[in-house]
Amino acid sequence: MPLFRASHVADNIYQLTGEALQRRGIRLLLADLDNTLVPYGVPLPDEKLKAWRDDLAAHGITLFVLSNNRHAQRPSTFANGLEVPYIGHAGKPKTPSFFKAMEQMGVTPQETAIVGDQVFTDVLGGNRAGVTTILVKPIRLAGNPGRYLRYAVEVPFRLLSSGGERL
Repeated sequence: MPLFRASHVADNIYQLTGEALQRRGIRLLLADLDNTLVPYGVPLPDEKLKAWRDDLAAHGITLFVLSNNRHAQRPSTFANGLEVPYIGHAGKPKTPSFFKAMEQMGVTPQETAIVGDQVFTDVLGGNRAGVTTILVKPIRLAGNPGRYLRYAVEVPFRLLSSGGERL
């Protein structure tokens, strides 16, 4: 699989069910925070996100926030509110944080997936770490002109990924 191509695509995280992930042998779902789980700046999880986490858990899947956010409080506050483990300032697409999360949770790359909205961090890092990669559409681009540019550069890779299996 090319490094910039996701193995699966979905419109959003809510299309990923615990049952579907469990069928694929996934026990750990690493999740990007901003623009994947919630829009940038949303401080705490809502009930819908907590219910999704509960569905994953009911199928033996641990949700784990893996965020590149450089503000230590952001991923900490959010993950604690969601009652899930996390690594902030993860350094994606570098792989050490992926392996640290898997070691912490006692799983292998074959039992791990990452869901994220960015090709050059989430998908590239996940592919380099040997985990299943799931690309979702960004929740909201507004607020940062740099995001528009970054997502525009990703378009060809998103198109390649769209040929991947939908979850």
